[in-house]
Amino acid sequence: MLHSRIRPLPRRHQPIARSSSPSAPRPEFADAEETPTRPEDLFGAFLPHLFPDDAPSYHGDPGQHLLYSSPRYGDLEIMVPSYPSQSESRTQEMAAGLLRTDEGVEQADTLDSCGQMTENDDVAMWKVKGERVLELGAGAALPSVSCALAGASVIAVTDHPSSPALSGAIRFNTEHNLRAPKIPTSTEVIIQPHEWGALENDSWAVQNKGSFTRIIAADCYWMRSQHENLVRTMRWFLAPGGRVWAVTCFHTGRAIVTGFFETALQMGFEIERIYERDLHSSREDGGEVRRDWVPVREGEGPENRKRWCVIAVLKKGGEE
Repeated sequence: MLHSRIRPLPRRHQPIARSSSPSAPRPEFADAEETPTRPEDLFGAFLPHLFPDDAPSYHGDPGQHLLYSSPRYGDLEIMVPSYPSQSESRTQEMAAGLLRTDEGVEQADTLDSCGQMTENDDVAMWKVKGERVLELGAGAALPSVSCALAGASVIAVTDHPSSPALSGAIRFNTEHNLRAPKIPTSTEVIIQPHEWGALENDSWAVQNKGSFTRIIAADCYWMRSQHENLVRTMRWFLAPGGRVWAVTCFHTGRAIVTGFFETALQMGFEIERIYERDLHSSREDGGEVRRDWVPVREGEGPENRKRWCVIAVLKKGGEE
């Protein structure tokens, strides 16, 4: 189960390098020696085991540090982006468990598994060694960290210029987890603010048009008004023969996810592969529990859709 691989760490003060984006203030943390692990944190870590169908997907408070146990690379410490300037309602949403990291964990878990499995179509689909990788809407950037550890030649970690993740979390997560004595990596890591759809007037976007062979987009689909901008951005940056990895859960409903795939098809993408994965259970042999993707699933509601995640591979139409 993916949930069993991630647990909260005690809050602490962590010096953070400044981001190139001045849009969000730098988060502050309490000292680890002064703040013990809270009982609610410990209880939250075990919710998926106690109530697998009802446990929230959220894995920590903004600014908290989490420990992701990678099957291939060991423990990775991940900082959850802090949202100090958000509205009270947004803070309440996060407290209720609506700020999620499942999609990033799913993406990282899939990349990790490739190092453990015998060569097959699944492994070949997710290999990143030597690839130029772009992550869109990165947030905590766990998939980017996994790609760097897996040998990607370049990983560009991007989020909206106003994203609080750019004020420290992304830099901490990449620098802390990619430095010695962890697995050495020669990956070039770029942290870049980017607004979807703002392409022709963005000098970085112009310089990197068509240069990424893999694009990761995990949980980027909940704003229907941004679907066209997101697809335009994917097409702009994707190299000939490249692939887009789309991963998302259904916490905002299946219809909005379906809407994204419809937009992608209308704008010239093809779906090379798509399926749904159960996040809470596995087969007796340890393999994934999967089912076919369907745009509409009768009788599905919030109580049973949140344990599933859709995974798709997109390519430009007409390419092999």
